Amino acid sequence: MRIAVYLAHPRPGSFNGALFGAVVDELRTHAVEVLAHDLYAEGFDPMLGAAETETVDSTRAGDDLIRRYQDELSELDAMIFVHPNWWGMPPAILTGWVQRVLTPAVAYKLNDAAGEPIPLLRAERALVLNTSDTTADRERDVFGDPLGQIWASCVLPYIGVKDMRRKVFRTVTDSSEQTRAAWLREARALAAALATDG
Repeated sequence: MRIAVYLAHPRPGSFNGALFGAVVDELRTHAVEVLAHDLYAEGFDPMLGAAETETVDSTRAGDDLIRRYQDELSELDAMIFVHPNWWGMPPAILTGWVQRVLTPAVAYKLNDAAGEPIPLLRAERALVLNTSDTTADRERDVFGDPLGQIWASCVLPYIGVKDMRRKVFRTVTDSSEQTRAAWLREARALAAALATDG
């Protein structure tokens, strides 16, 4: 089994970084080949260029790092995304990753007749781990959980993910060390379940 884990947080030592480390460590204790990507540390450029906006075949656009990510996609059994909730969206670096890496002819193609996407990836499972400083009630009642909608409705089904799991750890800023330790154990359990449920 091959699972890629993507971290989108700019600050070394962040709790997102701790979640990423715990998940990668846990997966390596199972029969899993782990592809661990810290998008900031790898120097990923999220800026989408004009040449990359071709909707028919964008396989020749992008740089070597993008092509490396795209080459890995076809070999994945599952994906894990670790990032904070910023303004109801993933950080810009991860939004750019989605736009530059999950491109037509790589992650999906469009059905000309219906305009519906036809997924091209074999990975049917994904886990999204988010951090937030918004309470669950406010996120649901005031904002309608836009971040959940982005992943569950807009991105992952488009590329063929049928089993999307998500956990939000909140509220992070005022959390205790004991709470964070429990969250890390929970993240490990979620990663283990993703690796073993298939």
